[in-house]
Amino acid sequence: MPSGEPTPVATTPESLAISAVVPVKNEAENILPLVTEIDAALRETGADYEIVYVDDGSDDVTPQKLKETQQAFPALRIITHSNSCGQSRAVATGVRYARGRMIVTLDGDGQNVPADIPAMWGRLEGAEDLMVAGRRMKRRDVWIKRVSSRWANRIRARLLKDDTPDTGCGLKLFPRDAFMELPYFNHMHRFLPALMQRHGYRVINHDVQHRFREHGTSKYGTLDRLFVSIFDIAGVMWLQRRISRPDTIHDSHQAD
Repeated sequence: MPSGEPTPVATTPESLAISAVVPVKNEAENILPLVTEIDAALRETGADYEIVYVDDGSDDVTPQKLKETQQAFPALRIITHSNSCGQSRAVATGVRYARGRMIVTLDGDGQNVPADIPAMWGRLEGAEDLMVAGRRMKRRDVWIKRVSSRWANRIRARLLKDDTPDTGCGLKLFPRDAFMELPYFNHMHRFLPALMQRHGYRVINHDVQHRFREHGTSKYGTLDRLFVSIFDIAGVMWLQRRISRPDTIHDSHQAD
């Protein structure tokens, strides 16, 4: 079992088309219904798939619920952090251990709607340099969360110029190889569009649904998250100014 600092496994065989990566902490009641929906949505894509849940140090019955659900859904894999390390680290662990060429991430609270995945998958049209970012059309959150998120998105979009109106949406689809090229830092999952663009990948937005949380409680505050984001934005701006990429790469080989 990996601990809080997972062993890098960039050489994981990409033997499947798509891996759904879901970070969770104390989400016992949401496990079975969400896995059921994800499995149905991935089957609809017609691609070979797996579902990777990363248990980020849960101290409720989430581990037990995951094992029970795995009996009904063989495509479910369970990765466990021995202690809680946060959502970004859990996402990074899931992607590193995933076997899919493409990754789709979802929040484990059930507010993202897995039924949106097939349409997002369809927008790829075989592209390997593309990220599809979900944009929640009707936020089903308390008003303070909606207002703070709206302002945070505006500030981020203006400073980073990432052309992504809702980078906080957990529903994102991207190439695994692209993620493996990105620099890791805490909270990086909130800046994936800007980081992907920094590495030369295209990002398109896709309207998705959003629903009320039915079980459990949010693991993230509002004011503390906003405060941390200010420093994160400054860090991503620093990264954006310090990258250079060749327009083309030519590999020449001459046989002996």
